Amino acid sequence: MTSTVSTPAAVRAHRVTIAAFAALVGLIGTNLVAIRIGNRELDPLWNAGFRFTVAAVLFWAIAAVRRTGLPTRRAAAGAAAYGLLSIAAFFGFLYAGLVSASVGIATATLALGPLITLGLAAAIGLERLRSSAVVGAAIAFAGIAVMYASALTGSVPITSLLLLVAAAVSFAIGGIVVKETPAMDLVVQNGIASTVGAVVLVALAIVAGEDLAIPKQPETWIAFVYLVIPGTLLTFWLLLFLLRRWPASRVAYQFVLAPIVAILVAAVVLGEPIQPADIAGTALVIVGVWLGALRSTSAR
Repeated sequence: MTSTVSTPAAVRAHRVTIAAFAALVGLIGTNLVAIRIGNRELDPLWNAGFRFTVAAVLFWAIAAVRRTGLPTRRAAAGAAAYGLLSIAAFFGFLYAGLVSASVGIATATLALGPLITLGLAAAIGLERLRSSAVVGAAIAFAGIAVMYASALTGSVPITSLLLLVAAAVSFAIGGIVVKETPAMDLVVQNGIASTVGAVVLVALAIVAGEDLAIPKQPETWIAFVYLVIPGTLLTFWLLLFLLRRWPASRVAYQFVLAPIVAILVAAVVLGEPIQPADIAGTALVIVGVWLGALRSTSAR
């Protein structure tokens, strides 16, 4: 049997992809902590909309400097749909959910992303659904139940938990849309997506009557700059880079490893306690998603 990674160029490409994935996991985990910091001063939808307004300007500035050509209509439409789902919907739900939910609960919920992606991709014929996915889903959802039961006995409202689930579903659909979108320049693709996301998020913030305030606290500005530069420009470039090389369900595995980063960083930076239910629930989610999504994908 011939190895799929044999030539020096293929080995280098494989290592670059793994490094990109590791960087993305770290960014996803720390981004959620930065969002929580920003939500302390800014209203959630405006916090997200402000972030992507600045990010969109930067993406287009980079594209202008590089003199990048315009995409086809179909590619532009796909990028716009991606922005609607994976930016406007995903971050709208996520920022709102993180007002009351802890980083640990949020990342564990988002860790269901690979299973949701796999199920949706199988439903439309993009990927094959295996029996291990069903078993893995049962284990993962048991982990979520453990964490949610603990959260509901505290002060986390059920609406926050439902918002996080909606965020996971939105991102999963967005990843599938990208797989069906013709290849285009990653900077332009992110520019279109960020523009759509920013317009929708700011419009929703206005409709919701949120205060469109500019941050005043130094820690809010630090979190905001982090979210815009590495947290958006680099994160979304890496995300689209990986979606061109791996199946959507495997790329979504970022959310399975991100809780490990997020829970530790949140404990240090935000002082969020690490509860036994968080550890047990996260462990079940990781095992379930590995069995249901990553293992079945890598076996092909």
